[in-house]
Amino acid sequence: MTTEALILDVDGTLADTEEVHRQAFNQAFERLHLGWQWTAATYRRLLAVTGGKERIAAFIDESSLPPAQRRALMARVPEIHALKTDVYTSIVRDGGLPLRPGVERLLDEAHEAGLRLAIASTTTAANIDALLQAAWGARGLELFDVIACGDQVRHKKPAPDIYQLALDTLGLPPERCIAFEDSTNGLRSARAAGLWTVVTPTFWTEGGDFTAAGLLLPHLGDPQQPIPGEPGGRLRQAAWLGVDELQRLACARDADSVHALFH
Repeated sequence: MTTEALILDVDGTLADTEEVHRQAFNQAFERLHLGWQWTAATYRRLLAVTGGKERIAAFIDESSLPPAQRRALMARVPEIHALKTDVYTSIVRDGGLPLRPGVERLLDEAHEAGLRLAIASTTTAANIDALLQAAWGARGLELFDVIACGDQVRHKKPAPDIYQLALDTLGLPPERCIAFEDSTNGLRSARAAGLWTVVTPTFWTEGGDFTAAGLLLPHLGDPQQPIPGEPGGRLRQAAWLGVDELQRLACARDADSVHALFH
């Protein structure tokens, strides 16, 4: 079945955003005089919880504070997260966050090949807008046919809700789309929605269980930043993932599905 659309996660997939998110959380904590400081190790652990507000709540919930103090802090989660979002978007709009290798090239190739592009992310619309504007300027929002973000669904990843929303808005079945993710929760979400998924982990997500991924790569690659060991490992055509290679892999996926039905 022909691939018609690519559906991409944002944080960690389009750009390695997590360090900037961590810095933004810490700046918000400092401005609000909370006395919290998330180290890289702490934040990496908290990434098992999907969503910024949910991470703050989990951090409060696991603390040894008295119940009344925890409840008071829980009530402030929206305020804390709103300030963190303001800090994050300011950093990104100032150009402090490059796209990951191969992202711009692959999306340009996909657009030229007539594939539709969509975003399925549990981050906020403001965070998505800041990254797209910084990376592509005014063209950023026009590049994507659908932008599905976390506040539009009841259940965040690893639930499939965000991908189902993107698919419904595109008007396409999962068999005609390919998802791109960087985390275990993202992969579980995409697979639960029936999507064949390319996974490109970062420092924050490496070591997860990615056995359900259709394709696992360190990044998408570019002529200037080729993927080590490629072609010849998972890829045949080049040391970077291109649209033609994706179409080949999609055809192989469909052939495997047909084989499974009759054996």
